[in-house]
Amino acid sequence: MTDSNIILSVKDLLVKFNLRGKILTAIREASLDLYEGESLAIVGESGAGKSVFTKTFMGLLDANGWVDSGSILYKGEDLAKYKREEDWIKIRGREFAMVFQEPMTSLNPLKTIGSQVEEAVILHQGLKGNKAKKKVIEILDDVGITEPERRYHQYPHEFSGGMRQRVVIAIAVACNPKVLICDEPTTALDVTIQAQILNLLKELQKKYKLTTIYITHDLGVVANIADRIAVMYAGDIIEIGTCEEVFYNAQHPYTWALLSSLPQLGVKGEPLYSIKGTPPNLFNEIKGDAFAPRNEKALKIDFVERPPYFQVSPTHKAKTWLLDPRAPKVEPPESIKILRRQWQVRANG
Repeated sequence: MTDSNIILSVKDLLVKFNLRGKILTAIREASLDLYEGESLAIVGESGAGKSVFTKTFMGLLDANGWVDSGSILYKGEDLAKYKREEDWIKIRGREFAMVFQEPMTSLNPLKTIGSQVEEAVILHQGLKGNKAKKKVIEILDDVGITEPERRYHQYPHEFSGGMRQRVVIAIAVACNPKVLICDEPTTALDVTIQAQILNLLKELQKKYKLTTIYITHDLGVVANIADRIAVMYAGDIIEIGTCEEVFYNAQHPYTWALLSSLPQLGVKGEPLYSIKGTPPNLFNEIKGDAFAPRNEKALKIDFVERPPYFQVSPTHKAKTWLLDPRAPKVEPPESIKILRRQWQVRANG
């Protein structure tokens, strides 16, 4: 990955909302580079700001929200400066498309599946009539819908949850986007269907040469599909690295906590680990490391000064004072040590 491959560059993004006269800071000067052709997962608890962060790329913030400062650079344009709907129309679908987590809220129950996918084909690919219909059937087949010619004429209520999610993915792909954002695309589905949808997204990424962003609260979901993982907490990206680096060599105590919460790291007969406390109130000013009040191993400075990024490797960095050369040695939880030992064994062949 080199700077020349960066397709999107977000710098110091600050996003605020006005809620009943009070100001909530949803994104706190977050920065991120997205590389062309990669698969990036943004993980964190509910309320971390994952969806809000990516909605700024498409101008989809609610009316009471705004980008207060920072930049979103894409193809030489700063999307953070876009104010008019006409500007965003050039971006939505054509450059960025989104797959939402609940397909029934994305589909019109009064229109056939075929007509809904066709709208995107007509608008973004310029096809009409039989050519448009043929393209829709091809896309339905690509997303794994059997008998696409027959299904073309059916309505959303005639599809199962997993099949509806495939249709929503088909609509996004029909826009012919450069970047596909998947917002918790498997949350409403059972485990077997989840795996099918994730494999499908992986296949579509290769076929359509997509750059993909997955938003999820479950690190386990992205283990097999993400090239890189960005960990988000309280509106900021606090750790980012390759999938292997974040899983096996995590540095931030919040990432340790997220990994420790994975059911597969649980010990038989013992209760599953859960993160104590609650995320900070984003109506209030946050001092120091936002995770400090929930971190049993927090240093004094964590409550006073916000940590900068410390570089772990050329592809891995984290915002934690534990990486400062002056910091005392703090041991990670046992589950993290086990993961690190597994990584070392693999690295040594």
